[in-house]
Amino acid sequence: MDHGNLTLEVQAHLLRTLAHPARLYILQLLRSGEVCVCHIQAVLGERQAAISQHLMALRAANLVRTRKEGLRVYYRIAQPHLLEALDNLRPLAIGAAGANARRAPRLRLMPSRGRCTCPRCQPGPKASSP
Repeated sequence: MDHGNLTLEVQAHLLRTLAHPARLYILQLLRSGEVCVCHIQAVLGERQAAISQHLMALRAANLVRTRKEGLRVYYRIAQPHLLEALDNLRPLAIGAAGANARRAPRLRLMPSRGRCTCPRCQPGPKASSP
């Protein structure tokens, strides 16, 4: 087996996984730490089913990990060097867009009207001190 070709195939698969603006945006949300699915849905304003599909693709590529707490599922970056790789792609994307940047498709964020109701986003009342 030619490991060079296998490596290229794995890289191509990884790049296909990253080739959706919503997935890149999800990874940017996870840059600050773990985030619940409801928060991702509230920020992106996409249907929960669409968010789940994106998260499933990111999980299958071992780019994100999950933690379940009660009914909530939290996602986080699985490989810290992923963020560095994304940062390195930014200047390449800007250079590749060049004069066509105005015509490049853009992710249209449609924040949901509802807010994320997770404890991180909506902390409950603090216990009063005696």
